Amino acid sequence: MKIIAGVDEVGRGSLIGPVYAAAVILNKSINKKLLKDSKSLTKNKREELDKYIKENSIWAVGRASTKEIEKINILHASLLAMKRAILKLNKKPFLVLIDGNKLPDLKNYKLKYVIKGDQKIPSISAASIVAKVSRDKFITKLSKQFNNYGWDTNSGYGTKEHLRAIKKLGITKHHRKTFSPISDLL
Repeated sequence: MKIIAGVDEVGRGSLIGPVYAAAVILNKSINKKLLKDSKSLTKNKREELDKYIKENSIWAVGRASTKEIEKINILHASLLAMKRAILKLNKKPFLVLIDGNKLPDLKNYKLKYVIKGDQKIPSISAASIVAKVSRDKFITKLSKQFNNYGWDTNSGYGTKEHLRAIKKLGITKHHRKTFSPISDLL
């Protein structure tokens, strides 16, 4: 049987922190009907499915740091996080299906992008869930140190609450300085 991996990233639009990507090879026994785009699921359902996916799949997570995002831009950082996730898989897939319309630079791998793949391809849906839960755990931990920004609920996205906190408290080392409105404040 030809092994297929699904890949997705999360955190591109956030104003803070790393961008995460996951690569997932589903076991045949997994119930694909349960897998949906992470954005369409509640936090509890995502966490439940994350555990289920990890128990019934080969999976890996990659990330690109805030500094890398600032240096090479968010698109290239997302592709780098995807490449890292793919390379961490303990089995080499025959084909890698990637959500979006761009491919990471990866030699000796057969790669194909799928627009809206997180809504169409179960392994990409699974990757979106694993990436989202992984990043959310990291951001929740970070929010304990920087508890006035609401990161535990807004994941660092530019909500009114987060933007008010930036104006009042300033930016942190975790804010992406090349992103507007952060760049406008510098």
